[in-house]
Amino acid sequence: MNEIETDKLSTEDRRNRIIDIITQKGRVKVADLSKQFDTSEVTVRNDLSELENMGLLDRVHGGAVSSYRAYYNMSIQERIKTNEDEKRRIALEASSLISPGDTLMLNSGTTTLLAVKALRNVKNLTVVTNSLHIAQETGNYTNIRVILLGGNFDPHNGFTYGDDTINQLKRYRADKLILSVDGISYKDGITTFCYLETEVSRQMIARVNKTIAVGDYTKIGRTSFSHIESIDALDVLISDKKASQEELNKISKRNIEIRIV
Repeated sequence: MNEIETDKLSTEDRRNRIIDIITQKGRVKVADLSKQFDTSEVTVRNDLSELENMGLLDRVHGGAVSSYRAYYNMSIQERIKTNEDEKRRIALEASSLISPGDTLMLNSGTTTLLAVKALRNVKNLTVVTNSLHIAQETGNYTNIRVILLGGNFDPHNGFTYGDDTINQLKRYRADKLILSVDGISYKDGITTFCYLETEVSRQMIARVNKTIAVGDYTKIGRTSFSHIESIDALDVLISDKKASQEELNKISKRNIEIRIV
């Protein structure tokens, strides 16, 4: 961005640009934003404070990090519309890795829900899930037998969790897992914002032959609130062309298949 373009930005536009940057990178520095927008650090700090008050980021020393609070306050339909094109391409690619007769586990998430929709013509599937949305979606699919895990229920996010869920999950093994996550980092591994679902996702990984992680570019290189497993737990990672190539190169060195759509 050059200086002329920067000067034309209103306060609202500048703050929207800050959100775009932090969504892609996960973290921003006051000094860097001050240079990029050709404005004072005081102005940038005011922007960050206001965006924090709106629940769109969290302030840290010298800058800010992305916050998932706004995203997770959305309904499932609203979340699907966030980066929807990327999510649909990723979901379609994930579905291409599923064969007729497979047993499949899926945790909750917008991309896993879209993946199930793409599987409606794959014959003779058995799906184990803790997602009420996935169970409802597949309820009328004649090709999919659904096992919905019981337990404690999170009504906002639409998933089950807790000891009863884990104990039931331990009765099953499956061929593949399509895993929706909030952070995939070479350094910090697989993470999620929804800490209540952490152990469910961890146990799913332990009970399948192949783990397929799905995450759009905003998840790559990000570390979210609750740690699920190390990056080595993955067999396949599917993301999109906007994802950090530097981060993907590091991840691929762990013998993880990377698919970009």
